[in-house]
Amino acid sequence: MSFFRTLARPMLASSFVIAGVDKLKNADDTAQQLSPLLRKAAASLPFKSDEKTLARVIGGTQVGAGVLFGLGKFSRLSATVLTVISLLNTFVEWRSADISTREGRENRRNQLLKNLSLSGGALLASVDTAGKPGLAWRAEHLAADARKTTNKKLTKADKAVRRAVEQATGA
Repeated sequence: MSFFRTLARPMLASSFVIAGVDKLKNADDTAQQLSPLLRKAAASLPFKSDEKTLARVIGGTQVGAGVLFGLGKFSRLSATVLTVISLLNTFVEWRSADISTREGRENRRNQLLKNLSLSGGALLASVDTAGKPGLAWRAEHLAADARKTTNKKLTKADKAVRRAVEQATGA
């Protein structure tokens, strides 16, 4: 892991971990804020669950993914989880923000921009290969190398056949 990744991952993860701990501490408030979304989620689950439990699960998942990401363990997976949770939080906070005053609207916009920035950072981290090429890049370059090699071999074989034909016909 490079020096910058070692430094940047915990910096990015800290916001998610603190927000997750806050959700766990204030599960009632979190459940109330997420209520419309959690009711739909609870209804679609195959088991009985209340909103407060789902709020704790979201907070715990956020803490766990943030810690793993900060430590550089399963960093792409944990960053993907953080991106999804961050976008969920962005939507819920934007929807439930007080917009009755000018300050409320400004606060809503600032929170939206902050949350989108964090989501963008987590999204970038979810595709970071730590300087090592990913499978898609490897496959793409393997195919390109195979095409080049095949073209060279075909050109060489074509020249050899033409030479053999010229020698056979005596031209």
